[in-house]
Amino acid sequence: MRFPTPLCRAVGFLGLPLALAVNVAFPTALRAAAAATPPSVASPGDQMIATYFRDETARVHGANFAGLKSLADWEAQRGRLRAELFEMMGLSPLPPRGDLQATVTGRIEHPEFTVEKLHYQSLPGLYVTANLYVPKVRTGPVPAILYVCGHGQVKDNGVAYGAKASYQHHGAWLARHGYVCLMIDPIELGELEGTHHGTHREGKWWWNARGYSPGGVEAWNSMRALDYLQSRPEVDGTKLGMTGRSGGGAYTWFTAALDERVKVVVPVAGITDLQNHVVDGCVSGHCDCMFPVNTYRWDFAKLAALIAPRPLLFANSDKDTIFPLDGVIRVHGELAAIYKLYKASDKLGLLITEGPHKDTQDLQVPALRWFNRFLKNDETPIRLAAEKLFKPAELKVFPVGQLPTDQRTTVIHETFVPVATPVVPATADAWAAQRDAWIKILAEKCFAGWPQTEEPLALNRVGEVTIDRLRQTRVDFTSQGAIRLPLRVTTLVGATKPPARVVFRIVDGTTWGHTTSGITGPIEPALRAQIESGEIALIEFAPRGLGATASTLNEKDQTHQRRRYQLLGQTVDGMRVWDIRRAVAAVRSAELFGSAPLELHASGPQAINALYASLYGAPVAALDLTAPPASHRTGPDYLNVLRFLDVPQAAALAADRAPVRLHAANVEEWSWTRATAKQLKWPAERLTW
Repeated sequence: MRFPTPLCRAVGFLGLPLALAVNVAFPTALRAAAAATPPSVASPGDQMIATYFRDETARVHGANFAGLKSLADWEAQRGRLRAELFEMMGLSPLPPRGDLQATVTGRIEHPEFTVEKLHYQSLPGLYVTANLYVPKVRTGPVPAILYVCGHGQVKDNGVAYGAKASYQHHGAWLARHGYVCLMIDPIELGELEGTHHGTHREGKWWWNARGYSPGGVEAWNSMRALDYLQSRPEVDGTKLGMTGRSGGGAYTWFTAALDERVKVVVPVAGITDLQNHVVDGCVSGHCDCMFPVNTYRWDFAKLAALIAPRPLLFANSDKDTIFPLDGVIRVHGELAAIYKLYKASDKLGLLITEGPHKDTQDLQVPALRWFNRFLKNDETPIRLAAEKLFKPAELKVFPVGQLPTDQRTTVIHETFVPVATPVVPATADAWAAQRDAWIKILAEKCFAGWPQTEEPLALNRVGEVTIDRLRQTRVDFTSQGAIRLPLRVTTLVGATKPPARVVFRIVDGTTWGHTTSGITGPIEPALRAQIESGEIALIEFAPRGLGATASTLNEKDQTHQRRRYQLLGQTVDGMRVWDIRRAVAAVRSAELFGSAPLELHASGPQAINALYASLYGAPVAALDLTAPPASHRTGPDYLNVLRFLDVPQAAALAADRAPVRLHAANVEEWSWTRATAKQLKWPAERLTW
């Protein structure tokens, strides 16, 4: 065979017959995954990703409490962990605690308690609708319970009454047992109807890029609810408990982990581990409010452990399919180890009742007993049942048709986490400082899910075809663990010397199909002419989930496959950037075209992934990008990236390293990049249209 010498080494270095090479097109780990993958996971790419999720979940879980041996070890990191959680909830820096502007709009008199219908603003325009249950028989200030409602929609003829109408029996029951109870609506199912389902069903993948979780808003609203309770003369502000179920259970976990004013905690459901969510697929049953933006790659027991050593009753049902029992037991086991360090095992309870994911009396009675024990030192048996006493319309805060015109509850995802507004650097020194800071922060906050070490590429020739004067060869390599990806290498048959340059094109799967070898597909006439002249070698590459590893799941299942990445502190596009880095390293290796100048060519979303890949690893000679999205709002999402920069700034970072050519790009959308190039007096070829 007369390949250019470097390519000869690439496709022949294993010394395998071609038939055998084709047989090992997918590595042993991938074939093992196929055997263990449910039948609904059909394609080789889906099998590969299933194995990847299993391995990454184990890796994240294994690091959760690694090295923890003593209470001193835990206390030494606890403050840092709480600061990380604030950040992952979109609460760093903490929003200003302005005037709540709490307003009571009406009252209901019951023989045993009063219900105040009220709203407050946790931020200006961020209205929270609530009912406050106040017992009539009191001797001085009494303990208070913040009840955070889950996803219990109550709506009739287009009028939303809020989840507090669905969960009202909890507030009345607590008031009849001597507690002040504030019940607050969530932002999605309150009287003002926002959304929790940005990535779940609305395609708002930019929530990841913004570092936004609606769970952060719910935690903030809950913290401001505690402020309100402490302002009430009927409440003993040193004796605050918190509970809720399902979504309300999650917000209870979040808030109690962040705010130590919550002295007694009873989350009902609301948490399980990454094994359940990522490997077993429970993520599909949950909207985005149930998860932080997992920048620091925690499993959920770490979040729960921040509540220790306060009294915590962990409640769940044994047949709950979205918070399965096995995961609940695992989380509790890790929690128990932390409570044991504090010598506070008596303050951790595990309540498992029979039944599905449902609000039952069996869950409520032990919760009240737990509050009585730790807030009142009272072990009196509970005899009174919880019941709904009011029609939903009676509990409505805002009159029908009179919602506040200045509200931003329904669009809080647009502003809750601020985005960066970078300024054009004034000097070369200012640019150098900003450039280095961005490169560092991107690695720490956006791409922290990348592997910490690079494993061997394990290049492997898979197949070869000759079409007229062109030879196309597939070479697979390891990007990360189970992720094996193919390169399609096209060279001139009979070439006597290496090409002058390598055109490395990232594709989205439309230019090559799902064939076993993955090496068939057309070559455009212009590129073909350059290959036939010996000027270039063409390498085509599709990152994970595209091309030969594309998913065949339905759209809904692909959405939840994509959401799994976020739970692991990644995004699929962020990991595609890693794949491109590794593919470039494969091409740069001695086995392939180690010395030839390499140009990255890509279009659409993959152009942005290529842009970021060029910032890390081996340098490239140039970037040729067609129709790149000008913002992460519409382009690839990486965790938190919009908190620091957007695509025009990334383009400037890339142009600082290699010429960037943009095609079919709206010049006005790249004004920041152009202004920076002009300010720094870059040569014209550094940034061209």
